[in-house]
Amino acid sequence: MNRIFQRMKQVAPMLLFATLSVHAQKSPQDMNRFIDNLMKKMTLEEKIGQLNLPVTGEITTGQAKSSDISARIKRGEVGGLFNLKGVARIKDVQELAVKESRLGIPLLFGMDVIHGYETIFPIPLGLSCTWDMKAIEESARIAAIEASADGISWTFSPMVDVSRDPRWGRVSEGSGEDPFLGAEIAKAMVRGYQGGQMKRNDEIMACVKHFALYGASEAGRDYNTVDMSRQRMFNEYMLPYQAAVDAGVGSVMASFNEVDGIPATASKWLMTDVLRNQWGFQGFVVTDYTGIYEMIDHGIGDLQTVAARAVNAGVDMDMVSDAFVGTLKQSVQEGKVSMQTIDTACRLILEAKYKLGLFANPYKYCDLKRPARDIFTPEHRAVARRIAGESFVLLKNEPSTDRAGSNPSGSTVQPVLPLKMQGNIAVIGPLADTRTNMPGTWSVAAILDKSPSLIEGLKEMTVGKATISYAKGSNLTSDAAYEERATLFGRSLHRDARTDAQLLQEALTVAQKADVIVAALGESSEMSGESSSRTSLDIPDVQRTLLKELLKTGKPVVLVLFTGRPLTLEWEQAHVPAILNVWFGGSEAAYAIGDVLFGAINPSGKLTMTFPKNVGQIPLYYAHKNTGRPLHEGKWFEKFRSNYLDVDNEPLYPFGYGLSYTTFNYGDITLDRTSIPMDGSLTAKVILTNTGNRDGAEVVQLYIRDKVAESTRPVKELKGFQKVFLKAGESREITFKITPDLLKYYNYELQYVAEPGAFDLMIGTDSQHVKTATFVLH
Repeated sequence: MNRIFQRMKQVAPMLLFATLSVHAQKSPQDMNRFIDNLMKKMTLEEKIGQLNLPVTGEITTGQAKSSDISARIKRGEVGGLFNLKGVARIKDVQELAVKESRLGIPLLFGMDVIHGYETIFPIPLGLSCTWDMKAIEESARIAAIEASADGISWTFSPMVDVSRDPRWGRVSEGSGEDPFLGAEIAKAMVRGYQGGQMKRNDEIMACVKHFALYGASEAGRDYNTVDMSRQRMFNEYMLPYQAAVDAGVGSVMASFNEVDGIPATASKWLMTDVLRNQWGFQGFVVTDYTGIYEMIDHGIGDLQTVAARAVNAGVDMDMVSDAFVGTLKQSVQEGKVSMQTIDTACRLILEAKYKLGLFANPYKYCDLKRPARDIFTPEHRAVARRIAGESFVLLKNEPSTDRAGSNPSGSTVQPVLPLKMQGNIAVIGPLADTRTNMPGTWSVAAILDKSPSLIEGLKEMTVGKATISYAKGSNLTSDAAYEERATLFGRSLHRDARTDAQLLQEALTVAQKADVIVAALGESSEMSGESSSRTSLDIPDVQRTLLKELLKTGKPVVLVLFTGRPLTLEWEQAHVPAILNVWFGGSEAAYAIGDVLFGAINPSGKLTMTFPKNVGQIPLYYAHKNTGRPLHEGKWFEKFRSNYLDVDNEPLYPFGYGLSYTTFNYGDITLDRTSIPMDGSLTAKVILTNTGNRDGAEVVQLYIRDKVAESTRPVKELKGFQKVFLKAGESREITFKITPDLLKYYNYELQYVAEPGAFDLMIGTDSQHVKTATFVLH
């Protein structure tokens, strides 16, 4: 009899899935019937178990049954696992859940697939600088293909937090300071990950994060307090989250910070009133890592209290805290959490698994043949190389001059870049010969030694044509402890024990023999990212000393700048002839840098965050509002005006800025009408001409200013953009359609309105350099 019972226990889940494979996934009604029937069989403990997302990276193939997590899976106390890599391992664990738990409910497997899986694309801030939605969607599509091939069904991406403070390290993981651009990127990322409703086995569920306002933390310090008016929230920060919801994102992650005095993870206003009731979100909400437990330190209760507050607010899954499985049963028994609340959260998790097709086929993502076929392929790497080259921003490109002010080559007109693939090229700097730092922060699935260093890539590209010499030149920083903090997670730069003077002298010896110097300087990859806030945004001390000495040689110098955030580069802008910001470009960054340095690719990246002159200007962003005493145009200081004594108000590089190896000219704006009714539209046109001698791409940017409104409005707001490729000498008419929807904002009563009146319409190459026309909405 025992044998019969054991056999029935094994067969029951299989019968459940067999029935589903015939009847399920045909309609919402099918899903509802299936989940209704399943939930009738579930105990309270099993329902709470679906809300639990523990972390493990230690299970190896064949060890699932003996791992610490196995007993919990068998008891039905786990809804998914976080950061388990490897399809064989994942299949092993999924079999445990399906075959040995009472109801055989499959698990979700989630991972931080942020900007690629093993084929790594530029960090998200770099990706945003492409302004190319097709490229961004393609990067997410490839990430989904690779992650799903290795068993992952859920990614904790995209991160869409708007941030206007580059001291915050996680600006590297977002799309910059603008909500309009951020919303377009959010939609592209969701489309790329989830594809056609997650029906295929290479489409995975996305998770938009961090809801909400995480990027507005005080002092640029991670996890810190956020406090602002709700009007500002909706006008400046909320749009990218809403865009992801509108695009059908399957899940949302709560943020660490508090909003309106309540930690976001306990905010019913955020999770229910706004996300579900106002925006119509149909998926589930997961906490960030230990987010529930951390609310104890926020000071709003003990573990049972904060867990109850989270689930009552509308949070459905607990990442790592073990707060739900440890306390919710008691809270239900004590009447602090209703059974309906538990059922609602459980249903949302089960619906996500249903929509992913895991009930029809728990091993949908467990094809052991896919990794060799679909991960880190030549095709994927070629796309990563192309997109990396598109993300780089040329900040400066002028002729090189020696200390006497003349060009050493005798030319006074040719800028330093692009370089010729000839002669002796010295590549100098602590970022020149590091494989592990090339992918950038939050590349957790990357196999780091697969990414060639800059020196390796350039040598490979120039073999037989140019001689590449190398010297480290300096350590990352003079402070050894600081360098250790900035090179965690296997990203060491292998600090050199020689003195600063010895490293510098070696570099100068190499430089003296070179025709041109490429200085690979800036941040290490972990100098930005989570928990990597900085109060100084200068290039580190010893690196700037190295750069100054390299310039003294009189040789042409190109600063190849590695960074995950805007830096303060006022000295570099004044003294270095060529500056190419390469962010952290991913697996193929070395080759992509070579493509741009040698002119195979004409740089077209445009900044999506303002670069300040110094940290005292922060927060500094283009869509600011006027005070009642604005500085007059053309002035940098006036007494009793809104300005500084020691520096002007202007950024070093404005939002939208980026140079090219060619030049573009904008004609005057023409409007087909100068006034539009509330149900009408107008068309703005401008002639764009490539006036240089190279083919190239330009990001044409549209800004609008509401000149008089019930509430104060920014001096300009991005409302459209087009990336346009033109051959040398080619002209094209660029058009934008303006509708009242583009003119709407949230007023004081949080009504989304377009108000009659005059508007400035601006089109140009960046947020500062624009042509202007005026129209009226009536």
